[in-house]
Amino acid sequence: MSKPNTGPVNFDEAARMAQTTAGGPRYAPLRLEDVSPEGQEQVDAIRAAFHIPESRPFPDVSLITLRHPGMFKGQMVLGIELAARGAIPGRERELMILRLARLAGAPFEWCEHVDIGKAFGITTEEIDRVLQGSAAPGWSAHESAMLRAVEELIADHCMADSTWDILAQTWDEKQMLEVPMLVGAYLMTALQQNTLKIQPKGGFDYR
Repeated sequence: MSKPNTGPVNFDEAARMAQTTAGGPRYAPLRLEDVSPEGQEQVDAIRAAFHIPESRPFPDVSLITLRHPGMFKGQMVLGIELAARGAIPGRERELMILRLARLAGAPFEWCEHVDIGKAFGITTEEIDRVLQGSAAPGWSAHESAMLRAVEELIADHCMADSTWDILAQTWDEKQMLEVPMLVGAYLMTALQQNTLKIQPKGGFDYR
């Protein structure tokens, strides 16, 4: 079994940025008019689920992955269920995704969810604390357990009984069932975005 990292994640940030972003993206975004009919159905579904107006440009990362509309549909069905209809509150979900993005060394995912997290009320101080991990002072017992669940699932692919027991004091069955799926879904997304070298708004210090 691997010991979870409950503290700072130390790596060469400049080297990781070069590895995951230099020369990217590996595919150019499609123009909306070039999206297939199957892909357009997903564009419409995402706009509806997340209340994205027609006037707002569709994200480049989505226009890249829409080159494979069937795969994109599968990702979005789960993504919409977790993010637009999920049982875990938005602020708590975003804290978990931020910790996952740091553990995965995922600059695009990190930058995107800094912005999303702020929209759900996460402060810059809390983002700094995410970088310090679940053992950092200042978290409530529940918040610490949320981040530790991410750390355990990444390190050992299983949540410890002690972490489960703390979260289950506050969260219901649906929320507990979502935790490993949330971590798995956003790890999958990090792997994809890192490999495609999707360009982030900033580096790992973006907050």
